[in-house]
Amino acid sequence: MGNSFSDTYIKVFANRSVWIEDAAIQQLHTTAANLDGIRAAVGLPDLHPGRGYPVGAAFFSTGRFYPALVGGDIGCGMSLHATDLAVHKTSAAKLEKAVGNIDGPLPQELLETVDMEHLQQIAQTSGVADLAYLLQSLGTIGGGNHFAELQQIETLYEEGALDKKRVHLMVHSGSRGLGGSILREHVQRFSHDGLAAGSEAARQYLLQHDAAIDYAQLNRRSIAQRLLRAIRTQAEAVLDITHNHVLPHHWQGQDGFLHRKGATPADRGLVVIPGSRGDYSYLVRPVTGRHEALDSLAHGAGRKWARTDCMGRLRPRFTLDELLRTRFGSAVVCADRELVYEEAPQAYKDVDSVVACLQEAGLVELVARLKPLLTYKKGAMQCC
Repeated sequence: MGNSFSDTYIKVFANRSVWIEDAAIQQLHTTAANLDGIRAAVGLPDLHPGRGYPVGAAFFSTGRFYPALVGGDIGCGMSLHATDLAVHKTSAAKLEKAVGNIDGPLPQELLETVDMEHLQQIAQTSGVADLAYLLQSLGTIGGGNHFAELQQIETLYEEGALDKKRVHLMVHSGSRGLGGSILREHVQRFSHDGLAAGSEAARQYLLQHDAAIDYAQLNRRSIAQRLLRAIRTQAEAVLDITHNHVLPHHWQGQDGFLHRKGATPADRGLVVIPGSRGDYSYLVRPVTGRHEALDSLAHGAGRKWARTDCMGRLRPRFTLDELLRTRFGSAVVCADRELVYEEAPQAYKDVDSVVACLQEAGLVELVARLKPLLTYKKGAMQCC
């Protein structure tokens, strides 16, 4: 069973400046061909191979949807905050000293601001986690490519969109294991077969899915609060977007479902497209009325190397201390030696090229380019 390519729209947004592995393109085509009801599959410039399904992709289906195309980190996304901290009054060294370690359970002061009734409702709706588990993980970044980053505006393309004098905070994190538990339960029951629209199983999954998104958004807010508390400042939220989800969608006269697996919405206003910890990040305005990319954009630079290759490639060339400072002079806080190498800037594509590809396709307008002051990954470095 599967789809005929004759009635499936497949497109990859890339140019010669953006390298995309053949394996990622093959995964995109295989997914479109093998899953019933897939009507469109789009690869963004950050497309790279995933575990069975490509990352940096969007899929539109009719009649049924596929939790496996959302993946385990349901609700993973980005938030951006404009802080009250003036750029000229701080530095990477000052920030590194002030931040220290923001892992572990939330401090009591912040815990008292959490709506426990809402958190209990998330736990009950998810069906796979209790309140104690959610509290233990709340306000923590996690591993992989998740981070919190304090940034300064390097270029403002749209006057007045942001305050260039203020330090900005970007948070990239998700549902901290909750989404993974939901996916595992689903795969145990239904494998990768997907769920028929309107079925009881589909309704139950979507309730769990929405609970995980709520928790991911709450987690990003909590991360921001504890980091702002550490550096003794306040902030206002600029945006919060998710890039791992499935939503009802209308495309080319059909009602169905839009799956984003590592793809940023282009129909929710301003969005951020981050680079690696040693690269720029962009605030962009999606161009309205352009639906050929399934109303989606790249969610970041995208991996260039597999995690398993990074240590072997980089350890002979860079010491740990060298990787804890970037070309911008910004600091990296990470207690996990392997993660420092796995998430090195060299392992990622050039974000300028990714964003330029989106511009060339007429999908975005530039608003601002930001560069890192401090990137927080995991704890405070204890030793080498």
